[in-house]
Amino acid sequence: MYIPAHFAENRPEQLQRIIREHPLGTLVSHADGGLDADHLPFEFDPAVGPHGLLSAHVARANPVWQRCPTGSPVMVIFRGAQAYISPTWYPSKHETHRQVPTWNYEVVHAHGVLTVRDDERFVRGIVARLTRRHEATEPSPWKMGDSAPEYIASMLCNIVGIEIAITSLVGKVKLSQNRELRDRIGAADTLQARGHEELAALMRPTE
Repeated sequence: MYIPAHFAENRPEQLQRIIREHPLGTLVSHADGGLDADHLPFEFDPAVGPHGLLSAHVARANPVWQRCPTGSPVMVIFRGAQAYISPTWYPSKHETHRQVPTWNYEVVHAHGVLTVRDDERFVRGIVARLTRRHEATEPSPWKMGDSAPEYIASMLCNIVGIEIAITSLVGKVKLSQNRELRDRIGAADTLQARGHEELAALMRPTE
């Protein structure tokens, strides 16, 4: 990934924030057939190992867990807030007419080593934890106990768990840092007015 110095994000707390707030990751793997990508919701535990641990599950019918056995190197991409930026949102554009369109975004590449976890206890645990997290804001959160035990057992038999021990985290946060402050704020104001509150907030100066 090309990262100009002014867009580099190296702070662990910010890299972890992006993963935590945008848990649907793109698992990129390579095998004899070439590159492939799977889109999976991940659980992230930053306290395990030097850079953290990612956990997820895939359908048993998905060949990724057989194509990439334990020990395979993989990469997971987590994309955070993002949006198109028009040069017309920059006050300086209307003075100099020397601006062009761009795209602002935040992204983390998590490199690591995959472990296949084909056991019922692991997949039951990861499903329960993911469910608790993502159902937490529902008025009546769904839980595994809402379904008949035999139904849940049959569903768990159809998935396989995976873990990825992260070996490095590479981050890029492109928020118009290379623009004049008034242009950055002008773009943030327009984004907020158009419903991109998360990206707009990230673009505003913190001091």
